[in-house]
Amino acid sequence: MRTFRLFFYIAMIVMIHLIPLKALAYSYGNPNEEAIAEAYKQMKEKLNEQPPNFAAAKEIFGTVKEEIDMHMGPEPSEAVLGAIEAKDRQAVTENMEKILVLNVARRLDNIEKNFDQYDTSKRLLAKAFATYEALSPVIQGKDPALDKQLRTEFDNALQSLGNPGLFGVGEKKSDINAFKKSKETIFTALQKQFGLKSLEVGHFSENASEKPDEVRKKEWTDLSEFKNWIPIIVIAVIIIGAALIYVRRRKRT
Repeated sequence: MRTFRLFFYIAMIVMIHLIPLKALAYSYGNPNEEAIAEAYKQMKEKLNEQPPNFAAAKEIFGTVKEEIDMHMGPEPSEAVLGAIEAKDRQAVTENMEKILVLNVARRLDNIEKNFDQYDTSKRLLAKAFATYEALSPVIQGKDPALDKQLRTEFDNALQSLGNPGLFGVGEKKSDINAFKKSKETIFTALQKQFGLKSLEVGHFSENASEKPDEVRKKEWTDLSEFKNWIPIIVIAVIIIGAALIYVRRRKRT
């Protein structure tokens, strides 16, 4: 019995060390939420107060400024902060909406670049749609039919990613041309609706994008995905099985 306990403890120690410390502390975040979109919604709430709470809006914007600067260059932040200092509520809102459009473009561009990375693409698309959800009320107020069309295009983009299935079961081939078509429709509509001359994201560089190697490291440590438990379960079964065999042999001798 003591021997079994010893092997059990060894198995548990090995399993713990198989899970990187980053996996225990790391959170990929809710794929259905986007920090910039959440900041936009919170800022609108503060600006809709009477009188508008520009100080609180500036504080909220500060939580996402670094990310915006990294991916879009300094100009968008300068425009928002300038409007806050001028206490121009409409300008703050409009500039934030343009940032959201650029954020959708950034996410969809990264999907196209890493189209063969299904898990990554699916997460990026979820974040792009979460960003669109924040913009949706604005579009819906002007053109409900367009809002419905864009939602359909996001659904089409999701379908175009295909599905690798589980061990080949339920596999569905991806279609990058279908994705590009949906992406172009979304880009054209958002650019026109929010008056952007271009959807090129300023000083956005490859170094600032989500690289496949970095994302793969994050993905396999994401224990919310069942597939990431499989290697751990297999190794644990092997270790425990070996321990049981050892115990039985000891009893026979």
